[in-house]
Amino acid sequence: MEQIIKEIYTGILEGQHKAVEAKVKSALDAGVNPKTLLDEGMIAAMAEVGRLFEIGEYYVPEMLIAARAMQHGLAVLKPHLKEANVQSAGKVAIGTVKGDLHDIGKNLVAMMLEGAGFEIMDLGTDVAPEKYVAAVQAGANLVALSALLTTTMPNMKAVIEGLKAAGLRDKAKVIIGGAPVTDSYAAQIGADGYAPDASRAVNLAKSLVK
Repeated sequence: MEQIIKEIYTGILEGQHKAVEAKVKSALDAGVNPKTLLDEGMIAAMAEVGRLFEIGEYYVPEMLIAARAMQHGLAVLKPHLKEANVQSAGKVAIGTVKGDLHDIGKNLVAMMLEGAGFEIMDLGTDVAPEKYVAAVQAGANLVALSALLTTTMPNMKAVIEGLKAAGLRDKAKVIIGGAPVTDSYAAQIGADGYAPDASRAVNLAKSLVK
């Protein structure tokens, strides 16, 4: 049993999506606990991907192919997690703010968060503040905002103000990221945190939903 979990772990690190999918199916057929597969096979592998990125051994392409391999395995695993009533680490509403159509960074953060056990509500790009408000009303306890343009950054503040106006600011933590975004800007607009990359976004999200 341990061998197949190791193979799933290695398959994710190496970005072998077909192998990961097949191994997850085999493990489930062999009666391996879905939560064990998630925790020891997938979440552990994506944590290692994040570590390798932070020490400069992995770059964005390696993170992307690992995250895609994880998603292929997760697609097989998800129905079994629901059946076993496995709780997610949190529910994240993620999107690129209004006026901004860039999505590569947002997509990578979403995949890395999913790999860390979070449930993802991907709102897409050019997302109006009202959509984030609706997502929090629907149960999101973390809001992740991305902006790649200095001209769209102010729309991050608009989302936070929208949550305040709806009386929901205490219901969800707000994290922000994107090329022009900084820690000081996060503090200025009242966000709960800033992450410069996908790996650190995962660590930040985990620390905020504890």
